[in-house]
Amino acid sequence: MIPRIGVFVCHCGTNIGGYVDVPDVVEYVKALPGVVHAERNIYTCADDGLTSIKNAIKSRDLNRVIVASCTPRTHAPLFRSAVAAAGLNPYLFELVNIREQCSWVHMKEKEAATQKAKDLIRMGVARVSLLEPQEEIRINVTPSALVIGGGVAGMTAALSIANQGFRVDLIEKESELGGMLRHLYTLYPDGRDASPVLAKFIENVKNNRNIEIHTSSRVKKVDGYIGNFTVWAENEKGPLEIRTGVLVVATGAEEFKPLGLYGYGAGAVLTELELEDRLRSGLLHTIKSAVFIQCAGARCSDRAYCSRICCNVAIKNAMILKQMFPEADINILHNGIRAYGTYEKMYRQAQELGVGFRKYSKEIPPEVMVNGERARVKFYHELMGKEIEYSPDLIVLSSPLVPHGDVEEISKMLKVPLGQDGFFLEAHVKLRPVDFATDGIFLCGTARAPADITESICQGYAAASRASIPLMKGYVQAEAITAVVDETKCIGCGYCASVCPYNAASMNEKTVAAEEFSYATKKSYINPALCKGCGTCAAGCPAGAITPNHFTLPQIIASIKAFQPERYTLAIA
Repeated sequence: MIPRIGVFVCHCGTNIGGYVDVPDVVEYVKALPGVVHAERNIYTCADDGLTSIKNAIKSRDLNRVIVASCTPRTHAPLFRSAVAAAGLNPYLFELVNIREQCSWVHMKEKEAATQKAKDLIRMGVARVSLLEPQEEIRINVTPSALVIGGGVAGMTAALSIANQGFRVDLIEKESELGGMLRHLYTLYPDGRDASPVLAKFIENVKNNRNIEIHTSSRVKKVDGYIGNFTVWAENEKGPLEIRTGVLVVATGAEEFKPLGLYGYGAGAVLTELELEDRLRSGLLHTIKSAVFIQCAGARCSDRAYCSRICCNVAIKNAMILKQMFPEADINILHNGIRAYGTYEKMYRQAQELGVGFRKYSKEIPPEVMVNGERARVKFYHELMGKEIEYSPDLIVLSSPLVPHGDVEEISKMLKVPLGQDGFFLEAHVKLRPVDFATDGIFLCGTARAPADITESICQGYAAASRASIPLMKGYVQAEAITAVVDETKCIGCGYCASVCPYNAASMNEKTVAAEEFSYATKKSYINPALCKGCGTCAAGCPAGAITPNHFTLPQIIASIKAFQPERYTLAIA
């Protein structure tokens, strides 16, 4: 097929057009081999831009399309859909990034940025000329879900999916549902009692006929891929084998126990959750003073992150103590209060009640001296510029949420990553905040990062929404950009299986027939349902037996040659 290439160069408002001479680029592109149509759009991703692509495909009989605009991560699916709607195979499309890779990094070099845009598009034209149509495979989806974790996020996700008519298996390692919500006294910002909220969640889950609850259960092994997972779990009744279409990870987090910090362990020194347990049980006696110390084990060398909710929890509990004991002197020692969003109002209310907020220096943290049931707190007041000492009846440490001890084990079983703070890592913090990079596995609640009850519920709904899409459709279309093995070249070394980050590569037993005898050997197999086309296996295959669809060696070499054809020719002469 003789290439008939259409190139659409986007101004992207001023993002590209302000730093690249787009009209000059379009005129240059018109002269490139194989290009029969070139035009510019203010916003190619807008309706009129997409329409122009569809119209040009039909009117100019285009069989290849290039859009020179912004990142393919956000816009490639949109342009592929437009190409497919016009009757062209979507894999005969190429997106050339002249925003992030050109205009944004060369804002003060318009002439050089314009030349670079020409180079990038020329390379794209060379590559797109060699593209071939690809076919996506359809994978049937088992119409059920499995939720790991029975806290508020997990229960929310389970209820949402079950209410859409799908079976849900809910696995909880504890003997009861509820997670951290079981230990809370009240909820901020409205001060509601936590127990009725928890009871309502558990009642709804237990009364839903589509939900099968497995308490005191632990996941032992996970196999399969989106639409066809097999999960092996175990509880006191014995082993469980569950087949499911999608997985939701809602394993939660736990409160860090600040051993060795601020006298923790003495009777007068508690964590926030331990205080809430006392409040819930009615075991808190009259107090005349209390000191809350923020960032007890957070924002330090061991745990550099802010746990987000600690300030709000401290403010809520300080207000409770002030309301219970109006004459008590309640102070919060902090290194910057982070009452984000609408919780600023709660911070103001605490000040109006008489709760004191005292800022200490990060370089000079508070000192706690404990003598039996009595304690003293000494700290340097940064704003007043002097040292202050308290003798409180109660010291409350606001320690961060940390991942459970089994997160690494679960991460390995599910083949999903952990972030630098030890929590599970989403595919993209903005574009796919409740997805894992592995298709069919979703994430919500404090397993992802510290979050309060409201945020955990929202994330539970979000994860359920994402997980329900393949369940509703009954199938998924696996992207065609996958690796393919030429068994005649494969030497059975197993390198691909050892390096594949998605566990898509495996070694299968094969019988090879020769003229006088046959023999058993191993050949590589790439599961297209798991493969993401990253190319790790192809790059390292010593026999050159693996080729990534849509990124073949001739296509890559063509781009390299097109970058500076004269220099490349001289180098190989």
